[in-house]
Amino acid sequence: MEKKFGLIGLTVSHSFSKAYFDEKFFREGLRDYHYDLYPLKNIDELQKLLKETPELCGLNVTIPYKEKVMRFLNDIDPSAKKIGAVNVIKISGDQLKGYNTDSDAFLESVQKWFPNKAGSKALILGSGGSSKAVRVALDNLHIEHEVVSREKATGKFTYEDLDNNPAIIKQHNLIINTTPLGMSPNTNSWPPIDYEQLGPEHFVYDLIYNPARTLFLQKAEMRGSTIKNGLEMLHIQAEKSWAIWNS
Repeated sequence: MEKKFGLIGLTVSHSFSKAYFDEKFFREGLRDYHYDLYPLKNIDELQKLLKETPELCGLNVTIPYKEKVMRFLNDIDPSAKKIGAVNVIKISGDQLKGYNTDSDAFLESVQKWFPNKAGSKALILGSGGSSKAVRVALDNLHIEHEVVSREKATGKFTYEDLDNNPAIIKQHNLIINTTPLGMSPNTNSWPPIDYEQLGPEHFVYDLIYNPARTLFLQKAEMRGSTIKNGLEMLHIQAEKSWAIWNS
């Protein structure tokens, strides 16, 4: 019997998820399993997608719907509820249950790469669903963190605050981009921070994996910082999604 899985988001053509799962299904001999990309102009189109694709068994969720999708779900896993964002949906008949694998995937990825020194501090660029997942992971790693956003109400710092006080970047040795700035196809953008403040003591992580080296990472690397993209996180998250769909 055919089983379908897929990714919903505003722009999904950049995603490596289809290639990842296509290869996985081929390797494991799952000939009736398929993974497709479903761009949605708004989250309300989800209901139409579910109606027209009854063979759907699971979905991944990407920007900007990780928070907006929650109102369509019949049940939400406690950890996803705590985070306030969902990136995996298990579909059982007409029942939708939401999960968050971003936080655990980020934690696994950053734990191996970042030396997690006592006294480390992180700056999280962005305040959306991915940012929420990163915050919970950093809490679990006991790393102090502050959020940077465009508006004062949603984060401790604004980008303007960073401009007015260059010491803020100096005081935080882990910088994480959770925004879509620089993501394919809009590769000529980057978070508006003062890259002159970065140095060899900084670890700079971009949740984006396409392109592999965003301008954000390139600018940090030019300052001697240690950099990492989100590809490993994607792989960990994909396997966690697969475990949920098959549980």
